[in-house]
Amino acid sequence: MNKSNIMKHRFGFAFLFMAAAAIVSCSDEASKKTGERTETKEPAVKELNISYAGDSITMNGFVAYDTSIDTKRPAILVIPEWWGLNDYPKMRARELAKLGYIAMAMDMYGNGLTTDSPSTALKLATPFYAHPEKAKARVDAALVALKSFMQTDTGKIAAIGYCFGGAMALNTARLGEDFKGVVSFHGTLVGTPANKDLLKAKVLVCHGADDPFVPQKEVDQFKKQMDSIKADYTFKAYPGAVHAFTNPRATEVGKKWNIPIAYNAAADSASWKDMKAFFDSIFK
Repeated sequence: MNKSNIMKHRFGFAFLFMAAAAIVSCSDEASKKTGERTETKEPAVKELNISYAGDSITMNGFVAYDTSIDTKRPAILVIPEWWGLNDYPKMRARELAKLGYIAMAMDMYGNGLTTDSPSTALKLATPFYAHPEKAKARVDAALVALKSFMQTDTGKIAAIGYCFGGAMALNTARLGEDFKGVVSFHGTLVGTPANKDLLKAKVLVCHGADDPFVPQKEVDQFKKQMDSIKADYTFKAYPGAVHAFTNPRATEVGKKWNIPIAYNAAADSASWKDMKAFFDSIFK
């Protein structure tokens, strides 16, 4: 190979090398820019176990919020099932914190009391069904504690409740609690009367269409009452879902105690999605 050809080959290799380097460099730069566009902060959820006074007893609460958010945000009160303040409402509070809310799972019974027994749970819950104002007093105390956090936007507060907690959320809203909205998951529906002068909150009901504890007769009565006062409510029924359909432990507990409750993953996912859309609308 003569000197001229050698120079041509060397020039060709050098050109290819520089072109490849430029491509890699551009690719890296594009990746960086793409990364900058898609990078999001991971939620940094802080959890707090708190005690607060109310209704002449000591109550416990579980609060969760994302510390990576440095502004006030809407607050969600979580009212537990009749089992009390166990791990399930705490898990829901964590999930709400990941969505950007400050959430507090409240203590309805006082002193953090919980139970695994349906008969004991019935005894604990019955006074609140019979005297809804007693439940409202406990909710009022929880709200004072929740509003005391600097992260809470006190003008944007909602409540969600499960089973017993769903019924209590509806009852306290119908008694005039100043919520932007309430969401009942598989709760009983008929309790305190619907009163257009008291009900301020928008309402979302997430109902298991096959729930034997909340038959169609009660659904129809609830809708009739709400329609009579022109309440702002949405009723969602999920096919195949029975009582306690959002709780992953419901099937196990149902079998243990021979009660017709069961988890339904599809209904759980759909109702959570409906709740998120509801919150987006009320917190505009």
